[in-house]
Amino acid sequence: MESNKTCLGLLRRRQCVVPTLRGWLLLALGFAALAFFGTREVYPFLAVTDPASGGVLVVEGWVSDYMFEAAIAEFRQNHYAKVFVTGIPLERGAPLSEYTNYAFLGAALLVKLGLSTNDVQAVPTGPTRRDRTYATALSLKHWWREHDLAPARVNLITSGPHARRSRLLFQKALGKGVTVGVLALGVRDYDERHWWHYSQGVRIIIGEVLAYAYARLLFYPPDE
Repeated sequence: MESNKTCLGLLRRRQCVVPTLRGWLLLALGFAALAFFGTREVYPFLAVTDPASGGVLVVEGWVSDYMFEAAIAEFRQNHYAKVFVTGIPLERGAPLSEYTNYAFLGAALLVKLGLSTNDVQAVPTGPTRRDRTYATALSLKHWWREHDLAPARVNLITSGPHARRSRLLFQKALGKGVTVGVLALGVRDYDERHWWHYSQGVRIIIGEVLAYAYARLLFYPPDE
């Protein structure tokens, strides 16, 4: 009987099962179908819209100008108590602007577009190198606490594929006592239905998939 040991007994031969040509073809078709449906469904998954009625409206200050117009329409239509604008320091042009933070810039834009200063409140966050969305949500929580406010419901307005991750991080920051809804506004930089045809779409969607996986699986809120 031929020994199954080789190389001075350091290695051993073992039988293994590998796919046939038909098996490889079926595997390839399966992966192709998974990639096809995954590519088409990833944007709707990320750009979730799931509003929570009532409460206050929160706008992420970095979103595009036309999204602030949509925020005003939402604010007026559903009669929110107030709209809060979150943000980090401007990354470009701050020395040339009177608004050094996206929160201040967004709040000023809402007032310029027709809201009263009594309806709008900027909640800026200082410089932060990581977990910026969570940091802005935490700043909002601290601002509420300092001003004796405790909204039970929040509707968050943000840009398309950022929505699912934003809601997750705001929920982690604000806590279980606050219901966080989200409104994902459509993007104009690329076709949402065929995002893989655009370099901007590929960069943003793949980045959001990785960032959401990190936020869901690896991110743990630090002690306040």
